[in-house]
Amino acid sequence: MNVLIVDDNEAAADLLQELLTLQDHTARCTYTGQQALTAAAAERFDAALIDLTLPDIPGTQVARRLRETEAQGAPKLLIAISGFSAADAGAAGGPDGRKLFDHHLQKPIDIGALEDILAAAG
Repeated sequence: MNVLIVDDNEAAADLLQELLTLQDHTARCTYTGQQALTAAAAERFDAALIDLTLPDIPGTQVARRLRETEAQGAPKLLIAISGFSAADAGAAGGPDGRKLFDHHLQKPIDIGALEDILAAAG
């Protein structure tokens, strides 16, 4: 599975990329919302892990834009990653915050849970 990682914590994103690569996935890191949108326009990803608190564009807005471009090859599986719980993150994302994402993983990310989600989707 080809996974886009969007997280302004570069060390965490890079580590997640390494772990996904060890599990036979392909992964690419971006560190801002704009970088993520540019990457998704240039490359086909199966899934995107999106931090909700990015420095330039909120993660919910990145997800919204990706959902709008699904027909052009944007990732169909969107996973929110956040230090917030799923309930808090949904509230932070507005009334449709939960509808934008297929799953929510609280940081630190449970790699086993992530692998289960990716396996079920792939």
